[in-house]
Formats: sequence, structure tokens, C-alpha cells
Amino acid sequence: MEHALSPAALAELRRPRPYPAVSVLTPTHRREPESGQDPVRLRNVVTEARRRLEADPAVTRDRRNEVVAQLDRALAEVDLTHAEDGLVIFAAPGEHQVWSLARSVPERVVLSDTFLTRNLVAAQAAERPFWVLSVSADRVTLWSGGEDRVVEDRSGGFPLERRQVNFDPERQMRTGGLPSTFTDEATRQFLREADTAMTSVLREQPRRVYITGEQAALSLLDEVGTAAKSAVHVPHGGLAQAGPEAVWQALKPVLEAEARKDTTAVVRELTSARGHHTFAAGLDELWQSAREGRVRLLAVEENYRPTVRDSGEHLMPAGAGDLDAREDIVDEIVERCLETGAEVRFVPDGTLGDANGMAGVLRY
Repeated sequence: MEHALSPAALAELRRPRPYPAVSVLTPTHRREPESGQDPVRLRNVVTEARRRLEADPAVTRDRRNEVVAQLDRALAEVDLTHAEDGLVIFAAPGEHQVWSLARSVPERVVLSDTFLTRNLVAAQAAERPFWVLSVSADRVTLWSGGEDRVVEDRSGGFPLERRQVNFDPERQMRTGGLPSTFTDEATRQFLREADTAMTSVLREQPRRVYITGEQAALSLLDEVGTAAKSAVHVPHGGLAQAGPEAVWQALKPVLEAEARKDTTAVVRELTSARGHHTFAAGLDELWQSAREGRVRLLAVEENYRPTVRDSGEHLMPAGAGDLDAREDIVDEIVERCLETGAEVRFVPDGTLGDANGMAGVLRY
């Protein structure tokens, strides 16, 4: 199952396909007892996708059989024992993908000539993925981080390793001891190579970077390269050879402090916008502003997920069972804002006060 949405992957998903490109969405759960119903819901929504394909007169029998076969292959790849909060299956002639999301999605089946990506985009924005580079003198490991975990990532040729060469004993005698590991020229060159590899990764998937290692390693990487200069330094050695849980525990307090700082900055900017008359709040106003490309900063409380219907001119409250209900309107607004260059920040529930779950700063 896929987790990380790179710009290249998103562009590929948005590419037009021969009809029908099928998007199947269903909420999932991480824990019992809620997770016990996930297999049933998944089977039901895939059955609904098959029914829709069968009933669509625009889908030929051969095309229907091909897409159903792709759905079956996708279903076989789903691992609900490691479920997060949402599952998205894409199937089209000759291809399929399965995405696990750390954000809930509505139960839905869509047949179109493109895949439905708004929920992936919103999940990516909410999760704010990051890179962790764990540095030592003989190994540099790259980790991909998300909401509650890090996993080792092999992009850019990572992990990088070098063979330790014995120091020259005659040199040791002349200098009176071993040279410092992080003043050795071979180590400097090794970290230059790591910096070059990390720069390549960031070119393809720009994210915030955290670098762990002994203070001497962090200083040297900062000196010989460019990737570390804008990164958050975490002076904690021994993680280049460690497992993901050890890395996560070292990062967790740093991430929590960064999140608090980011939330404070968002609230400060929203407060300033009120004084400059560029503040917007309310689902309907922000939906209109997003469609006009006027939103510069969008702040969304983490669990704000209203259900609405579109009356043509305004969004109106709706029940989940209404036929024209839109349960992922927040994800639509997030995607539209990101497409027009806005910054999107998810903040803890209650942060936005009387803005009722969503607020923004307008460009004009």
C-alpha cells in the first residue's frame, strides 16, 4: 500500500485515463472494536463499484472485465492489520493502486476519466510529512516521517555506508593519538556525498528536514553541504544504525515543540488579518474565496468535517444520508487552496475559537 504522495505521484494520478477510472474510498480504523467492521465495509464498497460498472452503458464488457480484475488485484494487496484512518483504491484499464491515509475519508465510489485525488491531497497536508537524516561517520540513514511514525526510506541511494579504514599508525605516533573522526578528510567527503544525495531527494520531494547525530557530525554536515542549513538539528547520536521506534522517540518531543510553535504562528497571522480586513471564516465564505484563488493561508482544525450540500450559490448544512451530501467539502477546499499556491495548516481542535473549525487569510 502507498503512503507518501510526491508531486510526481500526484501529477501521475491526475493524468486523464480511458473511461472508467474508478476511485473507491472507505474509512478504516486503527483499533478494535471499530476496526472489526472494516473488512465488511471494504467488501461492500468494492461490490458497489462492480455494480456501478455493470450498470454503466458507457462501459464495454471487455473494459468492465479488465477494470474488475484490477479491483480484485488491488483488494488482494490491502492489509487491514496495518490500517490507518482511510483507504483509497484506484483502478483503471491496465493499472491499480492502493493508498492508506492518516485521515478519514467518506465511503464513496466514483467513475470518471481521472482519479479522485482531493482526499490524498488533504491527508498529505494534514500529515505534513518530513524527512529525518540520521548521520554518523560511517552510515547515513534516511527516514520518511508522518503523523505517528517514521519508516526507513531508500530514495536517493540511502542508506549510505562506507568502510572504516584503519588510521595510519605512524601518523598516530607523530600526533600523539587518534585524529578526531569528524576532522578526518574521508569523513568530510562521505558527508558531502550524503548532502548531495539529500539535495537530490529534496528536489523530488521537498519536505521539512530533521537531522540527527552527534553535535560534531551536525556541525560538519552544516559546514560541507547545503541541505543541513535549513534543517532542524537534533543532537542525538546512534540513530543511523537504530530502528524506527528509537528514531521516532528521539524526534517526538522536537516535533511536538515545532507543532506548538507553528500553531502559535498561525493564530498570530489570523489575528493580524482581522486588523487588516483580510480575515475570512465560515465554510461558505472560504469555499467561495478558494474557488476565486484569494486564500493565502488556510487554517483547519484537525477533526473539522462538516457535511453540506451545494445549493448552486451557497453551501448549506446537510445530513450524511442526503443524496446530494458532500462529506469531504473540507478536503475539496484544501485541494483548491493548495492548487492556487495557498499555505494550508491543520491545527488542534478548538484553536480557531469562534471561526468554527476553519479560517483563512485572504490575498485581497
